[in-house]
Amino acid sequence: MESRRRVGFGVFAECLLTGVWIAVLSVPVVTAPAAFAAGARHLRRHLSGQSGGWRACLADFRGAVRRGWLVGLGGLFGFVAVLVDVRVARAGLPGGQLAAAIGLFALIAAAVTVLRAATVWTPGASWRALLTDAARRTVRAPAGSLLLVCGLALVALSAEFLTPLAVPVLGILAAAAVAVEERGRGR
Repeated sequence: MESRRRVGFGVFAECLLTGVWIAVLSVPVVTAPAAFAAGARHLRRHLSGQSGGWRACLADFRGAVRRGWLVGLGGLFGFVAVLVDVRVARAGLPGGQLAAAIGLFALIAAAVTVLRAATVWTPGASWRALLTDAARRTVRAPAGSLLLVCGLALVALSAEFLTPLAVPVLGILAAAAVAVEERGRGR
């Protein structure tokens, strides 16, 4: 029982540290998908008993950011578009509320898809292929997608209550994403 508890705390500590690494690598905002990919890959390595630390995570980040920044840029444009939709809805323009609701739903679905794609990223993988497969999994495995939506909500609420708390929670979101993908692979 003692060693099982120790392993659990070790994984939890690794998740918190991974959250810090993801946050640091996400500072330029457009690098967030690549940072999440590097963090998720680090957690997968840790859970499989392979060695790896900051240097391995940084090497993964460099590989993921080569094309991953384009995914981040698309996400940033999507976020701005939804922000405009919400402002239109608040201004009272006809159809604004429907456009804002559809935009928010699409933004959440896109965020889940990007999380799922980043979670299974490996060096040399095509982001386009990863996103296509992740979109299928997002629709075909709604339970896992809902878990990731809840994880995103947890990060947002943590940031709202106490901003620095969102940093380690990113690692917990990465662990949840790894668990969702592993669960899906097992089926």
